[in-house]
Amino acid sequence: MKIQKNETLSLSLKIKSSFADSLSASLTTEAFFEYKDGIIIINEAANSFVDLRARWNTIMRGLIASEQVLETVEKEG
Repeated sequence: MKIQKNETLSLSLKIKSSFADSLSASLTTEAFFEYKDGIIIINEAANSFVDLRARWNTIMRGLIASEQVLETVEKEG
């Protein structure tokens, strides 16, 4: 599939987690998202694959770091 220059690319991720409330707080400055009943829905769009990949990588790194901290706190708490 060839992407046209004016075509917008998008990705969507749905997360169900016992940490959803805290994970959504970690996304506040990183992404547009919806949070309801323990589910986070993240939607990202960009005009190029490179831009979308960069945004997605930033979001995922933040989520992974937040989840690791939350798991550590839960184990030690």
